[in-house]
Amino acid sequence: MPSTPASAATATRRRIPKVPFWAQILLGLVLGALLGWAAQSGDIHWLEVTLGKIGDIFVQLLMVVIAPLVFFAILVSITNLRNVSNAARLATRTLLWFMITSLIAVVIGLAIGLLTNPGSGTGLTPADGAEPKKHGSWLDFLTGIIPTDVITPFTELNVLQIVFMAAAAGIAILQIGDKAKPVLDLSQSALDLLQKVLWWVIRLAPLGSLGLVGTAIATYGWNLIGKYATFTADIYVGCAIVLFGVYPVLLATVGKVNPLQFYKGAWPAIQLAFVSRSSVGTMPLTQKVTERLGVPKEYASFAVPFGSTTKMDGCASIYPAIAAIFVAQVFDVPLEIRDYVLIAFVSVIGSAATAGLTGATVMLTLTLSTLGLPMAGVGLLLAIDPIVDMMRTATNVAGQSVVPILVASREKILDRAAYDSADGSKLDDAPVAEPQPATA
Repeated sequence: MPSTPASAATATRRRIPKVPFWAQILLGLVLGALLGWAAQSGDIHWLEVTLGKIGDIFVQLLMVVIAPLVFFAILVSITNLRNVSNAARLATRTLLWFMITSLIAVVIGLAIGLLTNPGSGTGLTPADGAEPKKHGSWLDFLTGIIPTDVITPFTELNVLQIVFMAAAAGIAILQIGDKAKPVLDLSQSALDLLQKVLWWVIRLAPLGSLGLVGTAIATYGWNLIGKYATFTADIYVGCAIVLFGVYPVLLATVGKVNPLQFYKGAWPAIQLAFVSRSSVGTMPLTQKVTERLGVPKEYASFAVPFGSTTKMDGCASIYPAIAAIFVAQVFDVPLEIRDYVLIAFVSVIGSAATAGLTGATVMLTLTLSTLGLPMAGVGLLLAIDPIVDMMRTATNVAGQSVVPILVASREKILDRAAYDSADGSKLDDAPVAEPQPATA
């Protein structure tokens, strides 16, 4: 029987090996670095502009859905806790482990900074710094949580205020009960829609990685990295110690699970975080891999969105610790034991100030203002920020998945069979979220 064109096309597709998502992102990173190097070394302006446009479009696509995504994710996650036994206990233990891992991370950051002296011998002076336009302060942090209206937080992408409104709405829905079921159903449908759209954006991550990495190399080159070599290495080493040292130890000793299996299942989210530099933008994929690793959907839908806006071991612990030491050394300001304790306090308590967005400038200004260090020090670090932010965000996202696994394991609600069989490659064509019934 002669083959039809359709059957021939199907056979051809079967012969063409499918490139895994992680390999596509890795290819984008490599090509981006090569093209960025070519643009800089050959002074190819059009190539630099093209790489910049590709990266900008990818980030814009991520950002356009972040505000409504955070609102509906937090709202639905709070209402989902009604389906979980011992919800208050789970929430408390989740927050406790967030704080414990943040404390471990900031101690590692301080130790690395004290051992390497990242601000010494850089050739940088206070004159090289510039005070940032926006500062972080405890007063602004506390008062800034409450919005003045319901529109501005979405237009200005103030994630903390969006979280506040979503939490209030979620708690109100729980209090109202059955009468609020239509609102909850609508919220769940909106969340599913947003996650589906974001999944389409996530599929563009290989192109986004090409543009973002290429732009970083073409714009900053290797000379700038040389000036900040010790600081950059400190951030990457500190994050690597947490990502590949602390987390595996906690998974093995506290969670009683195989750490290697965690990376096998969670790697797609960690990779996307490295490229996108946005914990919130990665949130749907982080939730999906966390569920694939055996964490119950009802609990994961609370813990991951909550962690994506407050759990920042890279941006809010390692980075401000090393950055504060760097700034103090450049400005020749001695730090005392009291200052190091303050750094740890700010990192553990104030990590929500980073709000899961690209960059950690607000957290850094909050730390510097608490220590009384010059705000101009922030300007010294802005140029290198895109490069170090990739590793910071990857660490953030890994921690946002690790903690729910630890808590679920300790509470004996972790599906160990699902954990042991989790495979990140299965996520390639899977939707980020599956529809789930919403009952008040």
